[in-house]
Amino acid sequence: MSIRVQLQDARSLYTNLDFIRGKAILSLTRTEDITAVNVKLEGESKSRLEGEAPDPYGFGAIRRRREDFVIETEVHKILYKAVTVFPATNPQTAKRDGVYTFQPGQHEFPFDFKFPFNNTCIDYQPAVVNIGGLQMQAPANRDRHVRKTLPPTLHAFQDQAIIRYYIKATVVRPAFYKENYRTEHLFPFFPIEPPRPVPNRLESYARRQHQFAPVVQPSTPTKSSIKPPSIFRKGSQAAVGSNSSPSSTTAPLQVCSICIDARLPDPAIITCNEPLPLRIIITKLNDSPATIYLQLLQIELVANTVVRAHHLSRENLTSTVLISKSNMRVRLSEIDKVMEIDKGWWKDTPLPNTVAPTFDTCNISRTYFVIVKVGLTHGLGDQTFPELTVHALKMPVSVYSGIRPPQALLEAMANSRRPLVGPQAHIPPQSPSKLSSAYQKQSSQSSPATAQPEVEHPVILNHHPSTPIATGQTHPEEPFEDEAPPTYQEAIAEGIGPVEGARRAYQHREGGGAGNG
Repeated sequence: MSIRVQLQDARSLYTNLDFIRGKAILSLTRTEDITAVNVKLEGESKSRLEGEAPDPYGFGAIRRRREDFVIETEVHKILYKAVTVFPATNPQTAKRDGVYTFQPGQHEFPFDFKFPFNNTCIDYQPAVVNIGGLQMQAPANRDRHVRKTLPPTLHAFQDQAIIRYYIKATVVRPAFYKENYRTEHLFPFFPIEPPRPVPNRLESYARRQHQFAPVVQPSTPTKSSIKPPSIFRKGSQAAVGSNSSPSSTTAPLQVCSICIDARLPDPAIITCNEPLPLRIIITKLNDSPATIYLQLLQIELVANTVVRAHHLSRENLTSTVLISKSNMRVRLSEIDKVMEIDKGWWKDTPLPNTVAPTFDTCNISRTYFVIVKVGLTHGLGDQTFPELTVHALKMPVSVYSGIRPPQALLEAMANSRRPLVGPQAHIPPQSPSKLSSAYQKQSSQSSPATAQPEVEHPVILNHHPSTPIATGQTHPEEPFEDEAPPTYQEAIAEGIGPVEGARRAYQHREGGGAGNG
């Protein structure tokens, strides 16, 4: 006896609201008695961490035996749908009560499931056990449970974090000494992105200011400034004495002060398999005649994955370098004070297919931030001064899957009782004159959060130094019913068809990363 699952019109990726259809094929070589055939659509989020065991008695450092280190495993059923494909509602023949006899050959049982929007993991109440008339309550489950959009398939950090989806078929046999036959068919899952906010002219940004070191150029001494040697003074001492005069031997240049901006649309949203909508702007803060050169440029996307297993928790950082250029020596504009780096350096570089969208589930969550490193030098004419300054600009971002929800679903969400996007606090930017005057008063390398350089096409900047960009995480102490917006309720998406159009490429196996326990 064997059983296998065969999908109908299998997709490279499944997403929310999709139908997954197929059949469970039972192959028999002899007559068998079977009670039922069950098919389940399941999703599982599993975390596995190694660390110190809990210390309820406070022994602390003296508890360092080998048995004090444990391996904790936490598993959550984020998706569970079951159907009995046999027996049918009105069975025709039965050998005896509840037992059906199957002849040798192949027997097919079709099934049909629809993916929901949210996960189905709930906080189970502790069970009450009756032992000899004494009712005892089982320990409460203290694991974290959230109700949010289904996360993507993930397999990372040497099996520390696994999210998988599969179809499970089970053949139930009547005899207790006969094992039930089971099979699992894995498939990748990639979620629909949440509704995007209305397009606006706001920009999120990270900013650094820098002042190059003063440059002193030696001037050519004149014959009148060199005194002839005498019997009391050597010629070399006479030349040194004459060169010590600052008015005749030095020509100091005006110090060059600049401001470096990295800007993304607000809210800062980037899309899987698409280039970054990034702008890098260099602004001169004074009237220095120096020319700015772009010497180094690196853009990387850093994923912060938090893995939890009961009392253990670990943060894993993985970095994906999108572009890395050095020894560029690109001359920026000498006339304009506001200079924008050419987007051609990164506009043809999409995010790799190993990047998963931002998500948050019971025991695994992931957020992202972008780090832009800019290396600049300056010079005068054809001469380049040796000073190289490298600044790293860090911006939190939300990564969307790129699979847009159906229009019918967006309309249903728009009619819900809660708004799609809440109001955001906006800090009005300062004018360029205020920025330049403020910088002249205090020569500090740290930049004010509300500074705004002059641009050719002015935009409104939106920066929240105290409020990070939303990444889908919720505080564990928030009420459970507030974690899932009413716009994502399954009743809204029940009568809406699947997403049409091409799916994104996604490679869900990842390598290891730096971990902080």
